[in-house]
Amino acid sequence: MPPETKYAYGPDGAIGYQVFGSGPTDLVFVTQWATNVDTYWDEPSAVRYFDRLASFSRVILFDKRGTGVSDPIPTDSPPPITEWANDVAAVMEEVNSDRAVLVGDIEGGLLAISF
Repeated sequence: MPPETKYAYGPDGAIGYQVFGSGPTDLVFVTQWATNVDTYWDEPSAVRYFDRLASFSRVILFDKRGTGVSDPIPTDSPPPITEWANDVAAVMEEVNSDRAVLVGDIEGGLLAISF
């Protein structure tokens, strides 16, 4: 069963996120542009991947603004990466995570490095 989707509110809108696992380390999964936290759970290989991460950490999965279940952004002028880094901070604050390992997938790697 997929985790519950909740929302954090940053200065520029709502960010959809999910938290699962209960390991001692927080792991923020920062992924690519075309994502949706609700549909990851329809893909068996993604479920296996996330289950593995959750076996040793508390996983924080989110859709940055403009993707998935988060608030839309203007498509003609996406925000700079520093503003998307605010989405990471808003979600971490919402789930009371002071420190986390960030895993950047595809172009999410640039956002993880920027954060």
